[in-house]
Amino acid sequence: MQTKQSNLKLVVVGLLLGILMSAMDNTIVAAAMGTIVSDLGGMDKIVWVTSAYMVMVMAGTPIFGKLSDMYGRKRFFIFGLILFLVGSALCGTAGSITQLSIYRAIQGVGGGALMPIAFTIVFDIFPAEKRGKLTGLFGAVFGISSVIGPLLGAYITDYVGWQWIFYINLPLGIIAFFLIAFFYKESIAHAQQKIDWAGAFTLVGAIICLMFALELGGNQYAWDSSAILGLFAGFAVLLIAFLFIERYAKEPVISFAMFRDRLFATSSLIALFYGSAFIVATIYIPIFVQGVFGGSATNSGLILMPMMIGSVIGSQAGGLLTTKLSFRNIMVLSAVCFVAGVFTLSTINPDTSRLLLNSFMALTGFGVGFSFSVLGMSAIHHFDIRQRGSATSTSTFMRSLGMTLGITIFGIVQRNHFTSSLSTAFGGGADVSAYSDSRAALTPEARAQIPAPVLEKITGALSDSVAYTFLWALVPAVLGLVFVLLMPGKDRLTITRPAGAPGGEQG
Repeated sequence: MQTKQSNLKLVVVGLLLGILMSAMDNTIVAAAMGTIVSDLGGMDKIVWVTSAYMVMVMAGTPIFGKLSDMYGRKRFFIFGLILFLVGSALCGTAGSITQLSIYRAIQGVGGGALMPIAFTIVFDIFPAEKRGKLTGLFGAVFGISSVIGPLLGAYITDYVGWQWIFYINLPLGIIAFFLIAFFYKESIAHAQQKIDWAGAFTLVGAIICLMFALELGGNQYAWDSSAILGLFAGFAVLLIAFLFIERYAKEPVISFAMFRDRLFATSSLIALFYGSAFIVATIYIPIFVQGVFGGSATNSGLILMPMMIGSVIGSQAGGLLTTKLSFRNIMVLSAVCFVAGVFTLSTINPDTSRLLLNSFMALTGFGVGFSFSVLGMSAIHHFDIRQRGSATSTSTFMRSLGMTLGITIFGIVQRNHFTSSLSTAFGGGADVSAYSDSRAALTPEARAQIPAPVLEKITGALSDSVAYTFLWALVPAVLGLVFVLLMPGKDRLTITRPAGAPGGEQG
């Protein structure tokens, strides 16, 4: 599968750096979001900074997966890396939330290639007995990057400037580029396929229409306005068109045939629901800490550490257990811990101690950590080398779709509940427009200008809105548990050694 000229250790380092960079990007931005919004304004557009990135990741992932199956992993991993670095450089120059969202979209196109192709390369170049350990390592790096991201983002934001949270990607990406370009010698036979561009455009178009409708409805436009009704109509038409196209496409962007495999179907749906619930924690815990507890962005970065350390432990444990336990049994433990963690986060309030919040975060991180390593292996388990890119990218697409919808839907839930809580706190007839932008409570400088009784009401409303959002996030978390229980009970990573073969494939 791989020529002897490849230096596997350096290839792995290059792939790990790519994952570190792309995964760190989400959390480094989340930790600094309060300061970015205070500087650029546009709290009403805050969700687009993250969702623009995720939409483009979602668009690029299945296409790059197909392209890597057709023409090779290396060239498209490098292409994604370059595009991600260009987007990162542009993000540092943004002068408004709108500009930042556009540049994040460019980042997202590149990011759509990095994660799925990196995991697929591991399956291409290593035998089955090493995949569990390495996939666990990759998942752990995903978690470690989430620890480094908030800390580095918070420190840079406080002492250098938020623009440098994007520039930090450049040295990591350049090193990854040279390691993959010079030391990964790919020599496998690829399957010739056609890219289902019509399916890709109709699916992404449908999701964008839905997101705009949900985001703008009841905010900038009335729910029954022609603009919102038109967006919902566009979503329905494009979704129907997508389903029709996929039914007859020779090589569909989302292969319904793959979903006939029960293990792949359940793994992908679990990734969807895990993604939509977990994104709530990564976005709203930093806002809760900065807005309710007070302090600088460093505080919100530090508070994410227990969740991310828990995810590292869960990912490593999941990878090591895949040759000993079935995927289903491992994910049952994961789902129980994840649901319990999200539930405890729905109880937070201004009186919650830091220690208690840390324990809630650690439990949530431990539960979701298993999914980083286990779901990648279970989704690809029944497919050969000519389908691995498509299988991995489809599973990654489902997680990205969950995160994208989660950002939008739960952003609406939090915003509406915050506004409602403010109205209640200041009296039903009071004008709360001066305080409805929660960035007013996010920075120490702004908090110092607000009278203590008023600040208490604002932080109370913000706390209630975040806890209420976590309560709704229980819905996808519980659905994730349901689909874990529907996974086949016997499948696990097995090691077979055909005569004369140095390693084995999945069983």
